[in-house]
Amino acid sequence: MSTYESHAWATSYFDKCRQHQLPTPLNLAPDLSDAEVHQLFLSMLSSRLLDLRSRLLQAKGQSFYTIGSSGHEANAAVAAQLRVTDPAFLHYRSGAFFIERSKQLPGSTPIYDLLLSFTASSDDPISGGRHKVLGSLALAIPPQTSTIASHLPKAVGTAFAIDLAKRLQLSGQWPADAIALCSFGDASANHSTAQGAINAASWADFQHLPVPVLFLCEDNGLGISTPTPCGWIHHSLSPHMQTFTADSRDLNQVSLAAKAAADFVRRQRKPALLHLKTFRLFGHAGADAEVAYRRKQQIEGELEQDPLLYASALLIARNIHTPESLALAAEALDQQIYRVAQAACSRPKLTSAAAVMHSIVPKPTTLVPLPPAASRGEVLNYDKHNLGKAQHMAKLINWTLHEAMAQYPNAVVLGEDVGKKGGVYNVTSQLVQQFGINRVLNTLLDEQSILGLAIGLAQQGFLPIPEIQFLAYVHNAEDQIRGEAATLPFFSNGQYQNPMVIRIAGLGYQRGFGGHFHNDNSFAVFRDIPGILLFCPSNGEDAALLLRQAIQLAKQQQRLVIFLEPIALYMTRDLHQPGDNLWARELPALDTPLPAVGTPAVYPANGEAAISIISYANGLHLSLQAQQQLAQQGIAVTVLDLRYLVPLDIEKICLALGEQHKVLIVDECRRRGSLSEELFTAMHEAKPGFYKLRRLCAEDSFIPLGAAAYTVLPSVAQIVAQATLLAQQVDTHVASHQAHSTQTYQNSTSAEKSVSSFSKEMP
Repeated sequence: MSTYESHAWATSYFDKCRQHQLPTPLNLAPDLSDAEVHQLFLSMLSSRLLDLRSRLLQAKGQSFYTIGSSGHEANAAVAAQLRVTDPAFLHYRSGAFFIERSKQLPGSTPIYDLLLSFTASSDDPISGGRHKVLGSLALAIPPQTSTIASHLPKAVGTAFAIDLAKRLQLSGQWPADAIALCSFGDASANHSTAQGAINAASWADFQHLPVPVLFLCEDNGLGISTPTPCGWIHHSLSPHMQTFTADSRDLNQVSLAAKAAADFVRRQRKPALLHLKTFRLFGHAGADAEVAYRRKQQIEGELEQDPLLYASALLIARNIHTPESLALAAEALDQQIYRVAQAACSRPKLTSAAAVMHSIVPKPTTLVPLPPAASRGEVLNYDKHNLGKAQHMAKLINWTLHEAMAQYPNAVVLGEDVGKKGGVYNVTSQLVQQFGINRVLNTLLDEQSILGLAIGLAQQGFLPIPEIQFLAYVHNAEDQIRGEAATLPFFSNGQYQNPMVIRIAGLGYQRGFGGHFHNDNSFAVFRDIPGILLFCPSNGEDAALLLRQAIQLAKQQQRLVIFLEPIALYMTRDLHQPGDNLWARELPALDTPLPAVGTPAVYPANGEAAISIISYANGLHLSLQAQQQLAQQGIAVTVLDLRYLVPLDIEKICLALGEQHKVLIVDECRRRGSLSEELFTAMHEAKPGFYKLRRLCAEDSFIPLGAAAYTVLPSVAQIVAQATLLAQQVDTHVASHQAHSTQTYQNSTSAEKSVSSFSKEMP
């Protein structure tokens, strides 16, 4: 083992203790026992020494994270006033909080766990080596990677969900008297996400809805290099809720304020703010050179205000330690952390893509049958005059939601206008009348709060079905899906999940209510999020089956499913001509088998197909109209409805195409960034040289109002024209495809062997 080494600050600190060059305590902490003071000090010192050790390891390439908690360590006193069953969504400067909370759970090893995280070891008990996060399932600390307060909406959602479970008499992950804590910095408080979350909590509280959330603002006066105006946090946040304040140099004051704040939130079930004055020491992170934007006197002045120095002075003033014994104890702890770090550095790392992706690619499992429910007549009695008749998609989704709510007592529908109004398109009609205001939640107009509430509900054990009114609206809050809901399984190694079905109305071709904000034809944002599923039905029968499947996947496999509903097809009954009723469907029986995920629906040609068309949603409806017109011209066409858009199952798509090699892809989304790009590429990769492909997409344009909208979207006439050209193309390459494919396979195999051999030689 190499010779023990310490950080320069630690060596200086040991000397200051010995020479008693410490500040005078602000008070002697009369409300804390010697044992309490000593325990808080050890948590604070452990956090500081871990920060310093991380920087030493980083210099050797053994650690990968140097944003530390230095100057914020008094949050340990906040942890001491909360319970281990209070979910805590922590700021990245909450190392001391994490260490202090671990002392409520015998057998915890916070120093080792944090060092495993710093060194990106696959043994890290929370992330499995994927990221440095503060988190623990046993300690009720869901991991956060947020630096801009995007964890606040789900903290508010969790707080709301705790009391909702109590009202519905459902057991959840957190006990009925728990409160949620979320900590954040003064700079993050200015982010719209933080402001939205605080507004949502205040909005609910104003209506006397319980929201037991404690906002902990750790105010160090800086957002990297941008100063926070003096008094801004009090001015900005305090008017919204009961506020408690404390100076982190005074452990007694912090403890009393934290206790008062926690007690207030726990008793009153109301939001509160704990405003903690802190100091950011050693820069924003290891690579941050503060001298570039702060005067040397400022930096040195804050070092003298170090809360750890004040806590150290308190130990001596209360005769818990002598200067010498304090220095020896601190040195011993530093050496212990050094030894633990050496051990952590030797632990294994993630070494393969499969290992990295393990927590976002669930193992396929067979879905179990749906739970028994009340009779369909009883559940859908409000609409009994329509039962047994073919209906449009909106009606069948509505009926499916009613059945799901009856089958799953923990299912909750939430969103703007989903209550008495029944949604903009009546898709949630009569739900609140049948299941009540605690299971059909009318939310404020704020998509990030809607999704944050859904995440909080999911973590409390509910099955949330949030609605986003229009596809364009989700872009205001997409990070709640991308950066929060979808990443939690990844950063917790699958220990935390966010199962839900997010219903989103969208896509183009609306009549009478258009424009780019309501006719948004781009869902590219969802195609870039690992681990999620995206379903998109084109007709009512599939909508019912796929929605049942989505809910089962969320319930049984803890999946996050986006359910994209084409607005223009909501009320569509006809296919070829007015009154033919060919697009209306009956509600499938509950025991109707569900398609395998990824399997397209096939609308076969009348005769031997000359080409195939692949599409989805509105494009599918148009393609079937084109199919009839092409048949009248003597061109038989098979049409595939993808249905499952993310991830695309190319193997199932190719299987459905069979030997058909002429394929027209009809994609109602824009040519650049649309699904057709992936499909085109993947089909070529699956069968090199076999497919003759064409794409018909929307123009790279936003969608205007009125009839002009149809100038930038695919039309039946365009589909017919493109399909005709494709059908008339002379086949010149198919005969040689088998030989070409064999040679390609052999070349590919050789290349793979070369890559494999090269990989084995890599260190």
